[in-house]
Amino acid sequence: MSDVIEPRTVTTTSQNKSGTLDVAALVLVAILLAAGFVLNLTVGKALGATGIQPEFVIAAYCLAILIIRPTVGQTIVIALLAATVIQITTSAPGVEYLCDVPASLIILLASRLTGRGGAGKVVIPFVGSFLTTAVSGMIFAGVVTLVIRAVPVSFVAMMPIVFGTAVANAIIVALLYLPLKKAAKR
Repeated sequence: MSDVIEPRTVTTTSQNKSGTLDVAALVLVAILLAAGFVLNLTVGKALGATGIQPEFVIAAYCLAILIIRPTVGQTIVIALLAATVIQITTSAPGVEYLCDVPASLIILLASRLTGRGGAGKVVIPFVGSFLTTAVSGMIFAGVVTLVIRAVPVSFVAMMPIVFGTAVANAIIVALLYLPLKKAAKR
């Protein structure tokens, strides 16, 4: 008989046995989206004077997806919820639904890569949220340009704002990912 004592380990997951998100994951999504909305409405509007402002709701769903690692279907639902929240403050109603669903799949892919140790735990959320925000912004700019029948150069003129917003979101997500993940015990 061996006297070796194995350490006890606990593995947490956002999925319960039926594959649905647990209550803690749902609460985390709700809190992050609500915080993103309030920040968009207050801080975001104040920063809007600079021409570049973070899109806090996109940062919120990036954080939620990185932390809870949902399925593809659950990710799409989170993106649809985020797009619905954004409808209250958007300049182009309905367009966010076209932007956030494909963009959310980028951060889902990044969430699959964050399990690796080292610098990836900060770099991957940074790059993933940058790409997510940039793709969402480019789709938004492209659709708006087509809908208002603007000249194609209008799309190009929006790119500094899109990429500035993507950088701002990437910084926010990179700074908040590890503390929120630790607080959520994920």
